[in-house]
Amino acid sequence: MSECWWKDTVVYQIYPRSFKDTTGDGIGDINGIIEKLDYLSYLGISAIWLCPVYQSPNKDNGYDISDYESITSSFGTMEDMDRLINESNKRGIKLIMDLVVNHTSDQHSWFIESKKGLDNSYRDYYVWRDGCSSEQPPNELTSVFSGSAWKFDKTSGQYYLHLFTENQPDLNWEYPNMRKDIYHMMNFWLNKGIGGFRLDVIDLIGKEPDNLVTANGNKLHDYIQEMNQETFGKYPNAMTVGETWGATPEIAKLFSDPLRKELSMVFQFEHMMLDQKNKGDSSGKWDLVPLYVPDLKAVMSKWQVVLGGQGWNSLFWNNHDLPRIVSRWGNDKQYWKESAKLFAILLHFMKGTPYVYQGEEIGMTNVEIDSIDQVNDIEARNMYFDRLGKGYPQNELIHAINVKGRDNARTPMQWDSSKNAGFSSGTPWLPVNANYKKINVASQIKDADSILNTYKKVIEFRKDNILVKYGDYKLLETNENIFAYLRSNRESQLLVVANISSREDVFDKNGMKFGGRALVCNYQLDLEKEKISLPPYAAFAVMIDNRN
Repeated sequence: MSECWWKDTVVYQIYPRSFKDTTGDGIGDINGIIEKLDYLSYLGISAIWLCPVYQSPNKDNGYDISDYESITSSFGTMEDMDRLINESNKRGIKLIMDLVVNHTSDQHSWFIESKKGLDNSYRDYYVWRDGCSSEQPPNELTSVFSGSAWKFDKTSGQYYLHLFTENQPDLNWEYPNMRKDIYHMMNFWLNKGIGGFRLDVIDLIGKEPDNLVTANGNKLHDYIQEMNQETFGKYPNAMTVGETWGATPEIAKLFSDPLRKELSMVFQFEHMMLDQKNKGDSSGKWDLVPLYVPDLKAVMSKWQVVLGGQGWNSLFWNNHDLPRIVSRWGNDKQYWKESAKLFAILLHFMKGTPYVYQGEEIGMTNVEIDSIDQVNDIEARNMYFDRLGKGYPQNELIHAINVKGRDNARTPMQWDSSKNAGFSSGTPWLPVNANYKKINVASQIKDADSILNTYKKVIEFRKDNILVKYGDYKLLETNENIFAYLRSNRESQLLVVANISSREDVFDKNGMKFGGRALVCNYQLDLEKEKISLPPYAAFAVMIDNRN
């Protein structure tokens, strides 16, 4: 693969706990991923983003790492991991490891030592502060998972910072020895032959807790440039993507401008906050409002245009922290198939690197629960009990979890119509969605008109396609719920049209001539007409005839 190979590729995200279980313990494992590599090759995937498989007590499903250089036993062994890397590379699939360096587990040996006292050599690996008392923390910083971000330690009489659960103490990036150990660990994995890293909440490592600053602190980019120089910058083909919830296009340029030698790209979430009341604050995800399609068009288009040649964009609808897009902004009942295809067509012709989250390619849907006892996700549970104590109605909280809860993305992968959807011969760690007999890989792989084969088609089209890779982007003026854009270069133009609505609508071609049949379409549409009738959730992509 060439340098910047990720500009040609589509990345498939695997949540290993829910992907494929080969041991019957109800938990997906590394050997299950190896078993399905040929399926990913069929789909056209050339990179895997692998969620954490490191040793962890799983207080936050692997994002609390207790040993960076060991594998959680339920997932397998380091030998299994080496085999996954090798088998992936044989198929031309790069393995991108999910890495958490903002915090560790409280069971990590560094933190165990750090807690032993103020004079311990690992004390400065973490963020410790004096409080006014054991009942009054250093300041009012709050955790993403509700409550104070400070936890009092009786042994030393100080508080430690945890921006997530109290079992996830934050690392102190101001301490050089800690950074050196992190870099040593990253090189351990790069030397094994992985393709790079997805860096969890990387915009938090420059935090300034005394100034109440968490994201985008003053030293953030110094740390990332040093990380680049000491680790993946030494590997020309390494891909890196940073999770940056609060990024603007200007901030994204700082991360991903090649001249700055930081990251390949970032995940930005501005479009993912459009269906909440406070659209600029990720902590407001539970305060729901309907999606206003013109807002989606504006935000997606801004990111297509403003980065220019100074940065690279990530394209996604789903991940392990987000609900299923077909349930969220589509119609997973009456127009399930059509709306699932719409989101594939709309996204995959844009400029950037697309990410497909496991099950997205078959239109997996959200699950509905009616009791907090059915919820596994610690974020949703903490929110529920916190808000219940503040007087929020119980039914309102359950509704919010059904719409936005992270368990929606974490139900087991639906492979076939057999018991437990072919995921496990045992009892799955999280119940399988009841619709698995209708929605599964086996029922779609042989159906040329399936959601799965629509994904295969759009993934194949964008490979080595200069127009999709580098072409200009232009949003077209249309009716409110129609999202239409042009991709163009000197040689050709491509039009994408999507009706994000349960109502019929009309797209006016305004004199455009189409250069043949649709590249991909989710209805049988009459594209010859000047005004094209669009059924609910209709979407198509077509080349424009530029001949005079």
